[in-house]
Amino acid sequence: MQKTVEETTEPLSTTSEQRWRMVLGQQSDPQNSVAVGGVLQAMDQAMEALYNSERKGGLGASSPNVNRWLGDIRQYFPSAVVQIMQRDAIERLGLKELFLQPEILENLEPDIHLVGTILSLKKIIPSETKSTARVVVRKVVEELEERLRNPLKTAIQGAVRHAQRQRRPKWNDIDWHRTIKANLKHYQPDLKTVIPEQLIGFGRKSNALKHIVLLVDQSGSMASSVVYASVCGAVMASLPAVKTHFIVFDTAVADLTEHLKDPVDLLFGTQLGGGTDIAKALVYAQTVITQPKDTILVLLTDLFEGGNLQHFYEQIRQIIASDVRLICLLALSDQGAPFYDKNVAMTLANYDIPVFACTPNQFPNLMAKAIKGEQLTSFS
Repeated sequence: MQKTVEETTEPLSTTSEQRWRMVLGQQSDPQNSVAVGGVLQAMDQAMEALYNSERKGGLGASSPNVNRWLGDIRQYFPSAVVQIMQRDAIERLGLKELFLQPEILENLEPDIHLVGTILSLKKIIPSETKSTARVVVRKVVEELEERLRNPLKTAIQGAVRHAQRQRRPKWNDIDWHRTIKANLKHYQPDLKTVIPEQLIGFGRKSNALKHIVLLVDQSGSMASSVVYASVCGAVMASLPAVKTHFIVFDTAVADLTEHLKDPVDLLFGTQLGGGTDIAKALVYAQTVITQPKDTILVLLTDLFEGGNLQHFYEQIRQIIASDVRLICLLALSDQGAPFYDKNVAMTLANYDIPVFACTPNQFPNLMAKAIKGEQLTSFS
């Protein structure tokens, strides 16, 4: 197994001149006055092939060249840097078609951005590459599930139990032990009894307490958010405490709820790219809502409405009037503040709709607060 520079037992010793030379590239030292050899030379050549490609001819058009380069960067750079260089290679050198070859995909460092690229190109993936592409996507999905499953499960189940205890239970559903404990301060000495001002029930076990609808914009700019939302949606769908719907949209709407059992199938059911008609998606979302007061609608979009903006606002007002709890996430991503339509976001905020970006790590806490009916502030 190859080791990256980060994993080698001996630290890479460099002078300040060598470090500056590596940062500035070969063109900064045409006389080769700064010695760069061994591992440094190999790292330098790998970076030159990508970042000085116009002058040096780049990685070439053949699979062997790309495979050799991928092997080099995996050997000499830490995985986080490898992922950045892979993304830059796709964007700068137009290597999307090459990256759809099985032998190249097998050498890629899987990450969420690579998954987004694969999904955006799925219509042109040749049949001999599809199985490899699914393996890459599944590896990333499994890593995300491992990261998000326990926090989501703990947060949502805890929030549901809290919400259940706050409901007015029927006589047969009263948890007398919790009820008495909660009402000890209301003990009446004259009557020698506790007056239960707050009744606490066991909660409903047969039906989900909350209905969560994920309405996800699948335009190209939302690729990372789509991947994270799919994994979160699949995890929530596995919890009996909530009922989960998963709907994606561009200018058309697709209900992918039936694929929530397998997030990889769910992702391959999306179609990244295209226009955006949020109003149409909101119209459809309302058709799957049967208990508005028990429904949380998470609209995941950058708010660049390609359809009729007034129709969009009309649908927003209808949803608010129905007592559905509406949350607008501008992104579900680790990438920081997204690019979004600030005017539309401000209008939604004026409707008292929470509008912010959210990282995947913060999403469980967001859903817990929403289920418990708490006020939501920025999670960006």
